[in-house]
Amino acid sequence: MSHRAALVVLEAALIAATLTVARPAPALAQSATEIAISRAATRPSRLAPAEHFTGAVRVQPLFDATATSRAAGASVTFEAGARTAWHTHPRGQVLIVTGGVGRVQRWGGPVEEIRPGDVVWIPAGVKHWHGASPAARMTHIAIVENLDDRSVDWMENVTDAQYGAPVPARDASVTPARDAPVKAQPSAAQRLMGDVAPKLAQLTDSVLFGDVWARPGLSRRDRSLVTVSALVAMNRPDQLRSHLALALQNGLTREELIEAITQLAFYSGWPNAVTAVGVARDVFQQGEPAQAVR
Repeated sequence: MSHRAALVVLEAALIAATLTVARPAPALAQSATEIAISRAATRPSRLAPAEHFTGAVRVQPLFDATATSRAAGASVTFEAGARTAWHTHPRGQVLIVTGGVGRVQRWGGPVEEIRPGDVVWIPAGVKHWHGASPAARMTHIAIVENLDDRSVDWMENVTDAQYGAPVPARDASVTPARDAPVKAQPSAAQRLMGDVAPKLAQLTDSVLFGDVWARPGLSRRDRSLVTVSALVAMNRPDQLRSHLALALQNGLTREELIEAITQLAFYSGWPNAVTAVGVARDVFQQGEPAQAVR
């Protein structure tokens, strides 16, 4: 089986059951003597199946089981209000929260809030669900082990009443210093238009941010170059500002961006290029953070 074919098989299994583990694939097995690097571009995310999830959820496979290990992992992003169905894992599950604000609940227990840095251990056979909070997306790394060719048993969907149950206050032993940096922040789209056009903001986050920019056909660096060029040609300085910062984050250099603007001057017009150079100067001097509405 080719490396790419093995990845496709693994990815389909992960999406079908959040982290359903495929049989160990020799092409992905870790060597006893060599370090293996799996590049992000070779592991594109996909929408999770609607029969096991409520709301918009994307799964990006990270690693699979090997000849010497049973664990497999994926990064799962839940948009606000999205969650899994009730389910169990035959060998349990570990969740490592990496972004946003989420929720987790075992059957018969309270709904618990989870935030970046929290690690959740779900014992084998415990019925539970997990997902985002109603107001913010959440991303976690999920790790499971395979048992007799399965890693998950799906059950009924989580109802709105179950999902909306009150969340107890966080343990007072958690210090403000730990909590303060992980407060969920609205996305650029939510800040720009969420109060007036919440659906458009949600589509911007889940489709444009989560799908188009994650497609493997172009790297994020190349997508930034295409987007910056289009914004220069259309003379859109407000959007160009954040995308220049994002382009630097995605690997383009200042010299490459200025060279692109210089090239575009002959095709999109001198005034557009002059305006773009002024925006670029500000971004380069201020080191503006990348918070683009793409």
